[in-house]
Formats: sequence, structure tokens, C-alpha cells
Amino acid sequence: MASAAAVTPEKTGMITLRGSTDTVVEFFGYAIYSILYQRGVYPPEYFTPVSKYGLTILVAKDEGLKEYLGEVLRQLKNWMISSQVKKVVVVVASQLTEQTLERWAFDVQVNEKASAAIAVPQTQADRVREQKEIQAIIRQITASVTFLPLLDEPCSFDLLIYTDKDTEVPRSWAESDPKYIVGGSEEVKLRSFTTKIHRVDGAVAYRYMEAGA
Repeated sequence: MASAAAVTPEKTGMITLRGSTDTVVEFFGYAIYSILYQRGVYPPEYFTPVSKYGLTILVAKDEGLKEYLGEVLRQLKNWMISSQVKKVVVVVASQLTEQTLERWAFDVQVNEKASAAIAVPQTQADRVREQKEIQAIIRQITASVTFLPLLDEPCSFDLLIYTDKDTEVPRSWAESDPKYIVGGSEEVKLRSFTTKIHRVDGAVAYRYMEAGA
């Protein structure tokens, strides 16, 4: 008599608004470092490799840069816990003209029903899918040198966080103009990822100059 194989339900965990926020804020940290490295905003010696998401990612070893981004991410986390963040934008601009050359925009959507719950189920398959989706975005950023124009001039960067109008803003922060690209531009869509509570959709717009212009 043939014996039947034992089958067990897939192990299911839970994810909370705080846990989802931690995942998204952590992603933004690695994504921003990857953009700054790949686009040459800082020289290579400012970075060191780490393993994350099954990838090798370059992160800052310069203390000033680490401190600045750490402060931004802490504030971003506080706003995201309150579901007040709509978008995070990394602006790469010319140091000489201050014109925006690239605008990396990440829209943040919140599943209101899920965020209002104490926690929502998250299976192992969900976690694997989430990591693969994040991997795909980081890989796109890494590959950006193949589809974005060469930045052959010194550049600086700025971080913009779009929040609800009634969001309390620390004194050390200030309102900013959107820093849109002036003149011709093109846009490339990036992959998206979801934690079941948050969804992040990305795109990069870059200044496009006609040949001979």
C-alpha cells in the first residue's frame, strides 16, 4: 500500500506597519547609496561593499555622508509610521549651474486597510517575492550607467520627501521647490515592490539634450 506524503501548511508570519516601515526605509538607504555611487556623485573611495538582498551593494564609509543620510532616514521613518509620506525623490544636480540633471522619484502608497490592522499575514513566499522585487530595483540602479547619459561634470544631490500638508516638520528641515528638470527630459520606469502594507514605485527622469543642441 502506497503511503501518502505528509503535507504541512506554508509557514505564515505577520507583518506590522512598523515592520513594513523598517523594510521600506532600509530599502531607501541602500537605494540612495547605490544611486550616489553609480552616478558618480561621490568618488569610489567614499564607499565600501556590503552584502544585502543577495547582492553586493556599495554603501558610504564617509562619516559625514553616513550621518546626513542617517538623519534623513530617521525622520523618514517617523513620518512613515504615521503614513504621512507620499514620495521620496533623489535629485542629482550640476554643481556649476545647479540645474537638475536627474530626478529619481519613488512613490509610496499605503494599503489603508492593512495599515489600520494590528498586523497582516505574510508568508515565506511573500518575503521571497519582496526580496526579489527589491533586488530587481537595485539591479536597475546598478545598470543605470547603460541607459542614462554620462555625468561628466561635478554633481551634488538633494533629498526631497513629499508629505501630507499637515505634517509637522522639524526646524532643521525646510520646504523646497520640486527641482524639476528644465528643458527636454526622458523617463525610465523602475520596478516596484510591496510589503503588503506599503507599495513603492520608482522612475528616473533625466535631462535629454538633442545632438548638436
